[in-house]
Formats: sequence, structure tokens, C-alpha cells
Amino acid sequence: MKNLLSLLAILVTISLQAQTGHILQGAGAVNFSMGGAGTALPVDAAGALQWNPASITAFDNNELSFSVAYFTAAPEVYSKVVQPDGQGGFITIEGLTEDEKGASPLPTLGIVFAKPDSKLKFGVSAVGVSGFGVDFPETTNLPTGPGFDPTNSNPLLYPQSMGGFGRLFSEYQLLQVGFTAAYELAEGFSVGLTPLFNYSSLEIKPVPIAPPSQQLGYYLGDKASALGFGFQAALFYKTEMGLNFGLTYKSTQQFSDLKIGGQYLDGSKAPVTNFNMDFPSIISAGIAYSNDMIDIGVDYRLINYENTDGFKKSGWVIAENGFPNGAVAGFGWKNVHVVALGLQYKGIENIPIRLGYTYNTSPVNEDNLFFSTPATAIIQNAVQAGIGYNINDKLGLNLAYHHGLEGEVKGQLFNPMFISAEDPYGKVPQSELIARMTTDMIVLGLTYGFGK
Repeated sequence: MKNLLSLLAILVTISLQAQTGHILQGAGAVNFSMGGAGTALPVDAAGALQWNPASITAFDNNELSFSVAYFTAAPEVYSKVVQPDGQGGFITIEGLTEDEKGASPLPTLGIVFAKPDSKLKFGVSAVGVSGFGVDFPETTNLPTGPGFDPTNSNPLLYPQSMGGFGRLFSEYQLLQVGFTAAYELAEGFSVGLTPLFNYSSLEIKPVPIAPPSQQLGYYLGDKASALGFGFQAALFYKTEMGLNFGLTYKSTQQFSDLKIGGQYLDGSKAPVTNFNMDFPSIISAGIAYSNDMIDIGVDYRLINYENTDGFKKSGWVIAENGFPNGAVAGFGWKNVHVVALGLQYKGIENIPIRLGYTYNTSPVNEDNLFFSTPATAIIQNAVQAGIGYNINDKLGLNLAYHHGLEGEVKGQLFNPMFISAEDPYGKVPQSELIARMTTDMIVLGLTYGFGK
């Protein structure tokens, strides 16, 4: 069972980049309330800078947009194994465990510097791409204890001494800072470029990306950090009839290695393990329509996990002796396709009303669920709503709410001892694994026009 669980901890890092298990699909209260549709719909500074830097040429004045989101997720994991009962028969052991992680704050800042008579505009953005984790407690209802109930005992989270995983804890933060320049080349047609700088930190316990010690098992990791860089290039076209088009490419964010040290359960020091996890590239295309009464936009995005270090490989590390050593090779995630719809109604003076819907395919299926259990990247549908209040022509307050509808994926536990030519991951016979998840988020923000 110990080897079965070796993949689980590091895969938490994926869940830390997720709104519905994936990359956050909105930036700030205004953009989030419209489902993240912003590639052709520059409604506020934060959303424009995040999804289409070229679109800031549509701003006639300086604007600051600041928001804080309070994100909560409710992942849970169920597992089942069938084992001999010692009397010639078999016993089914199964249990469901809920996450105990609390709310996580996610800040977003966007500033556009725009002179009305200038074709060249600038912007600065700082986005908390993620700032949360998971905390699955260790199973305490054990077969060795009194009153053991096999129908309420999650074998996935048994102590390491009993071949389980123990408590699964992680905390990850990813901050992305961008400096944008956009230029209107021709009437209504603009280009934009943003160099991106990233900082990430990760604390994970246990750490299964290195082979476990035969005597001490997997060690508990200390917090590690890494720096990354990339860029975003964008096109934006605004017509006189109110129809807009946008296209952007955000490159893979190349990170340095996370150098993860820590201690074994007995307190002894563990060797440092290096792990590289980049941030996937994103292609976004959008179309929108705006007039005095409404803004409406549709975005499509492709998130390229399949060609990203830390995600493209899958399964177990095979040692020089030809056998798996209990370490993780990668996640095997599939690319994600996203559709975002957003609407803003401006018919009530100074009180814009916003609605949004986001759909995305899941990178997780029954074949790779085990490798993604703590990530639970399974939510495919999310709804958003928001409202604003323009206090005056400079200052506005905004409120948004997001709910990710429950998703569920079923699979099996894996064990390298069961690997065969037909089954490279080693499915455990008669085992079952189920992941479920919902998400909720409240976003508070303000927009401020300065220098007018």
C-alpha cells in the first residue's frame, strides 16, 4: 500500500493552480463575475491585463483595479480495497475522507496607464494565480484498534507504518507579475507584449518525488520556493459597431527547480530532492460585443499541460535495475479546453450587474485519477454572478461570487507491484477510488480612475 500512495502528495501541487481544478479562470471581481471572459472584452484593468494585454489600448484614462478573493474548496476522496481476512475469506475496507483546509486569500492587482491622445499604453499586473492546498487527515479507525469498522476506514490515508500515506498536507502559492506595453498600430487594431515574472512556494508532507527510505519511508517536506519567467503576446481589434476580437498566447512559465528538504518521521534529516514544475502555456481567443446597455463576451482557451514539464510524463520512476523505485515520474494530465461566457448589464445607473459561466474539460480521467487524487481536478462547470456600485466617475466597488458545481471521477488504486506489459501503472484488483469536489469563492474589489 505504501507504494500505491507514493504519487499522491506531489500531485497536490496541481490542485494549487486551480479554480475548478485548473488554472484560475478569472482575474479580479469584475472579470471573475463574468466567467473570466476577457480576451475581447476589456471591462476593467485586471481582466484586460490577464487575458489580453493588447486590449488596454481601449482605455482612455488611468485605472487601478484591486481585488481579494476568498477561495474555499471541498474535495473528498473515497477508497476501497479487498483483502484476505485471515480465515479463508475476504474483507472489504472502505472510507471517505473530507479535506480540512480552510479559506485562502487570492489577491489581484491591475493598473493601466493610458493617456487619451496616445496610441501607446502601459500596464502593471500582479495576480495570485493560486494560494491554497489540501489537508487530508490521517485515518484513525485502523484494523489494529478496538471497535474497527471496515465500512468507515480509508486505506488511502493509513499511517506509513501500516503501508498507508498518513496525513496529506500541502500549501502552495504562485504569484505572477507582468509589465505590459500595448500599441495601436492602425485604427482599432492593437498589439501587446507582457514579460512575466513568477514566484512559487510549496510545502508538502510527505514528499514522494524521491524514492522512500526502506527503513524510514517518505519524509515530510520543508517549504521550498522557485522563480519562473515567461511572456504573453496579444492582438486586439475593436470595431466602430461595438464588435471586438482578441487573440493571445501566454508562454510556458519556465521555473527553476523546487529544492525540497525535510525530515523523516523519526526526526532525522532527509536529502534534498529537486523537482521541476513549470506553468503551462495558454492560447486564448475571444469575441465580444459592447454598447451603452450591455457587454457580452465569449472566450475559448487551450491549456497545454501535455507539453509542460512536471505534467507531461506519467507513472512511476524506473530505477537502473529495471524496477520502479517508488518515486513519481509525472502526472500524465491531458490538455484542458475552456469556454467562458460573460455578460454585463448597464441599464441601471451606476449599478452594473454581471453573470458568467465557465466550462472546461478535465485533465483527469479514470486512467490517471490515482495520480491526481489530491488535485481533484474534476469540476467542469462553474457559475458566477456579481454586482458593482459606481460611487462616482472615479471610484467603483465590486462584488463577485463563484460556485464550481460538484464533479466526480471514478478509478482504481495503482501499485507498481502489479505492473505488467498490459498494465504499466499496476491497477490493484477489486480496488476503487472516487474523487469529488466543489469550489466556492467570494471576491471583493474596487476600481479607481486616477490622474483624470
